[in-house]
Amino acid sequence: MIELRPLRQFVAVAEELHFGRAARRLHMTQPPLTLAIQKLEADMAVQLFERSSRTVTLTPAGAALLPQAQALLAQASALPGVVQAAAKGESGRLRLGFVSTVGYGELPRWLRDFRECFPDIALTLRESTLDVQLQAFDRDELDAGFIIHAPGAVPPGFEACTVASEPLVLALSADSQLAGHRRLSLVQVAGEPLVIFPREIAPSLFDAILAVYRTQGVAAGIVQEAIQMQTIVNLVSAGMGLAWVPASVQSFQRPGVVYKPVQGAVPICETSLIWRRTAAPAVLRFVAHVQQAVGLGGGTIHSL
Repeated sequence: MIELRPLRQFVAVAEELHFGRAARRLHMTQPPLTLAIQKLEADMAVQLFERSSRTVTLTPAGAALLPQAQALLAQASALPGVVQAAAKGESGRLRLGFVSTVGYGELPRWLRDFRECFPDIALTLRESTLDVQLQAFDRDELDAGFIIHAPGAVPPGFEACTVASEPLVLALSADSQLAGHRRLSLVQVAGEPLVIFPREIAPSLFDAILAVYRTQGVAAGIVQEAIQMQTIVNLVSAGMGLAWVPASVQSFQRPGVVYKPVQGAVPICETSLIWRRTAAPAVLRFVAHVQQAVGLGGGTIHSL
């Protein structure tokens, strides 16, 4: 094992090519420096310098060692800063899951600003629904995730910050008889065929939607399930049925689809960022970044 101190002494001599100047640079006398270089040469079983009464030059072995020693010393000098940056959450790793609906809102801007502020945090994005995210958390493949849910229905065992709360609206085929209405009632839509996501990807929101139909005394006429909101909207455009979607999805303009608000007690969709209490500093740095962004935007922050 080569210690850093002999390497630092070697580099000083190699750069100065003078033992006296190198000793002064190292704040030591020349004899101990000469002995230290001799010991380093013995330990490495090579001659590092050619010495004469007037000159000191590097041997080929010394010339090969110099850039490696300089690089190693630079890395060692940088270590405290690297460790301190990681402890402060200014470097590290963030594996972030997100449901597709978050992309219609502020997520792209949050990610852009975060990467500009913390370029040393390696950010990995994974589009995935709640059920997939929970499995990834259990396998330690995810550090944080954006999910959608009914109000207050964050999975147990997580810290959470609610970043958005919005009503569901109806996506309708433009050819539907209901498409001409400015606003719909629950009675009007209760008997229509329904396109919806599978319950396992957002159980609380699925249950809230079906509860709307129960208030009208009918069973939801589910004709097709699909995972992605874009796919659901595309199925609506084909005339397969109507769909309840978060209001932010209205930014996805698909030909043949119109969006309509509904009068009455419609379900509310919340979007939350979730993470484990034991999350690394880089993860908590992202949480703080999102909380600040929501706060500046006038949103409501909840830590659950």
